[in-house]
Amino acid sequence: MFKKGTKFQKKVWKYLLKIPKGKVKTYKQVAIGINSPKSARAVANACGNNPYAPKVPCHRVIRSDGTLGGFSAPGGTNMKKKLLKKEGFCFKS
Repeated sequence: MFKKGTKFQKKVWKYLLKIPKGKVKTYKQVAIGINSPKSARAVANACGNNPYAPKVPCHRVIRSDGTLGGFSAPGGTNMKKKLLKKEGFCFKS
């Protein structure tokens, strides 16, 4: 399925495909979801190195404090916010 990436990155990206449109998970939740609960930073790095965005929806992963975190695809965090809004995600005010 994925031609690029390490074994860990591919595991993260495969998991991201399970996050439904309009929903988000934290980096920690993804780490737990791939049975690597102490790897939230590594999950963030895998998201940041995702060459398949937005088809592999790393934009659906946010920080534990509810902020967006980064987005390495063109447009940066503004694009991440637009993609989430388009999918119907409601931001806290």
